[in-house]
Amino acid sequence: MTENRPLAPLNFDNSFIRELPADPEPLNFRRQVLGACYSKVQPTPVSRPRLVAYAWEVADFLGLPPQACVTDEFAETFAGNRLAEGMDSYATCYGGHQFGNWAGQLGDGRAINLGEVVNRHGERWTLQLKGAGLTPYSRNADGLAVLRSSVREFLCSEAMFHLGIPTTRALSLVLTGDTVIRDMFYDGNPKAEPGAVVCRVAPSFTRFGNFQIFAARGDFAVLKQLVDYTIRTDFPHLGEPSPAVYLKWYEEICRRTAEMIVHWQRVGFVHGVMNTDNMSILGLTIDYGPYGWLENFDLNWTPNTTDASGRRYRFGNQPSIAFWNLGQLANALFPLLETDDIAPLQAALNVYQQAFAEGWQTMMANKLGLQQFNQETDHDLCAELLTILQSIETDMTIFFRRLALLDTHNVQAGDWQLMSPLLDAYYLPEQITPEYQARLGAWLRAYLGRLHGEGLPDGTRRQRMDAVNPKYVLRNYLAQLAIDQAEQGDFTKVDELLELLRHPYDEQPDKEGFAAKRPDWARQRAGCSMLSCSS
Repeated sequence: MTENRPLAPLNFDNSFIRELPADPEPLNFRRQVLGACYSKVQPTPVSRPRLVAYAWEVADFLGLPPQACVTDEFAETFAGNRLAEGMDSYATCYGGHQFGNWAGQLGDGRAINLGEVVNRHGERWTLQLKGAGLTPYSRNADGLAVLRSSVREFLCSEAMFHLGIPTTRALSLVLTGDTVIRDMFYDGNPKAEPGAVVCRVAPSFTRFGNFQIFAARGDFAVLKQLVDYTIRTDFPHLGEPSPAVYLKWYEEICRRTAEMIVHWQRVGFVHGVMNTDNMSILGLTIDYGPYGWLENFDLNWTPNTTDASGRRYRFGNQPSIAFWNLGQLANALFPLLETDDIAPLQAALNVYQQAFAEGWQTMMANKLGLQQFNQETDHDLCAELLTILQSIETDMTIFFRRLALLDTHNVQAGDWQLMSPLLDAYYLPEQITPEYQARLGAWLRAYLGRLHGEGLPDGTRRQRMDAVNPKYVLRNYLAQLAIDQAEQGDFTKVDELLELLRHPYDEQPDKEGFAAKRPDWARQRAGCSMLSCSS
């Protein structure tokens, strides 16, 4: 870094726009973009950029030292007011199925890619501003984002990474100094909110919808160009593109997607809007909109008010929605296979189901402290547990974390004594009826018997369970508290949560309050229970 060029360490090699077809129209106005993977577009300047927070780990792997991230140039650049040397900004074209229906062209309506950085390890990272203004794909929107959604995206991107979940990352969160009009719940009550921009970082932001749009339009030449580029750039280990490699590639997408969904189910994360345009080709969690964390365990819960009636994207439905979305991607890729036989593609799609089933079993065994999943006993053990968890309001995160404290030598204890380590997980103590105690007690004895049969020392088992059952997650009310303070110009809670969530599996004695279950005031409050797609 030099004193007057703090972003000089960023080494750009923008192969996406160099190797793929561009929109020939240079002007930035809303339109259908044909035969092109992207449109050149400049971010919209803002009035008073102010850095709210940055993730030093992300800056480090990009090659930026901490002192570069607190400069005026950093804030100006990652608010969209200037482009650093090597940046060449653009928005990509894609389509997608939204809530199960084909929506046609969508595209980067409020996301603008700044370019691709190649770091000191030879890794390629795309930098993308979310909320940086209008693009040809903005449709009827303004291309901007507000502080509340930007805080949620910034914090959750990093929280997910530290939980061990495949995800896009977040470099920075910058206030724009401008206001943005939003009708948060589409109920006719718009208001001005502070604007903000998040810089998102990923090896690629390519989505299922990037391929779907060209297949839907019958533009198979550009479809093949994009597929071949993606394989050569992001999946080079598969070999030179060919119909056989396309199948191998699709299988890998299915496996990666299954791995991601298993992780979501492990920690109680609900994406909220699993449209095909929000599905990453790399199996990354992407587009943190109306997401939420399960607090009381409920397979039918969705955080998205837009999804409240059909609950298509509810927690328990995420595995099947991912499968459906992969089927839509298969339809888009089929024309490239040079065959009328769909069997190989169907076999590749079935890889998802197998990978998810195996991954889910391993995940549940790990959460329960079992050395491996026993097909003869553990299906029933897990099914009964999930039924019990849903029968009364039970905090998922606390329940599994406290389950590690059970004593395997305590099998003969009464129901209440057995369940006493778990009592902090219950929201409404009056729901713990004698019938519930008896049912949970029976399950706990079966579970302790299963553990006893494995003979693993309690200390070892607890250590293993604590490594997969987090103590700290980005609870919806915690994010809202950070938003409330940030909207008043106080960013300390954002920084505090960012640091807390860097160590989600560790005991942090001075942070016990952040591990508590949702307070009553947050039960129905906007931002703490459900959110809309508006941001």
